[in-house]
Amino acid sequence: MKIEKIRKLKSGKYKLEIDNDKIITYDDVILNNNLLFNKEVDEELFNKLNIETRYYDVYNRVIKYITTKMRSNLEIEKYLTKLNVDETDQKKIIHDLTELGLINDNNYVKAFISDKIHLSNNGRLKIKKELLEHNIDENIIDLELSKYENKIFIDKIQKIIEKKIKTNKNSIFILKGKLYQELVNLGYEKELIIPYLDNININDNKNIEKEATSIYNKLIKKYSEEETLQKLKSKLYQKGFQMDDINEIIKRIA
Repeated sequence: MKIEKIRKLKSGKYKLEIDNDKIITYDDVILNNNLLFNKEVDEELFNKLNIETRYYDVYNRVIKYITTKMRSNLEIEKYLTKLNVDETDQKKIIHDLTELGLINDNNYVKAFISDKIHLSNNGRLKIKKELLEHNIDENIIDLELSKYENKIFIDKIQKIIEKKIKTNKNSIFILKGKLYQELVNLGYEKELIIPYLDNININDNKNIEKEATSIYNKLIKKYSEEETLQKLKSKLYQKGFQMDDINEIIKRIA
C-alpha cells in the first residue's frame, strides 16, 4: 500500500490517505514511523498505525481530562479503566504523563488542600480522609497539612459558630450539641472545637420568648387554647429549653 497524501487538519491531527483507506492520526505517529520519508505501508505497519492512533486518542483524552482539573494518580487509573484501556497501555500512559509532570500526587495534594481550605468549610481531618481515599501516601498528606497553622482552622470554626448563633432557634444546650456534631463531621479536631463551644454565651430567655410567641401564633389558628399550650410546651421542650423556663413563659402567654 502506498501513502497518497498526508494532510494536516484544523484539529491538529493528520489525515493519511493510503490507497483506498484513510487514517486520522497524530504527528507523533507519523514521526515515530518515519512516514514523511517512507511512502510504502505494508499490512503490519498499517495495523501498527491504527494501534498507535488509538493509543494517542486515549492519551490526548487523558490530557484534556487533566487540564480541566488536576487529578490524582488513582483518578487517572479509574478514568482509563472506564475507557476500557488495557493494563499495558494504562501503565504506559500514566508513566508518560508522570514523566511530563502532568500526574504528580505531591502537586495534587498541595492544590487539593489549598482549594479545600480556601473554598470550603472542611477541617483538617476531613481533608485528610478525602485524600486518603485517593490512595495517596499519608506522609505526603501530613507534611502538606502541617504547613497550615491551627489558627486557620480556628477562624473557620468561629465563623461557623457565629453564623449558627445568628439563626439559632433552639436552647443553648441543643445549639452546642448540633454545632459539635456539625464541626466533627466537617473534620475539625475535638480539642479545637470544645473551647469555642464552651465560650458560647446566648440568652435562653430571649430565645424562648421569641420562639414561644412564634409557635403560639401558628398553633392557635388550628387548635383550642388548651391544645395550643400543650403542643407549645412539647415543641419548646424538643428545642432543649428547660421545663421551668417553659412553664414560666406559658404562664405569661396564657
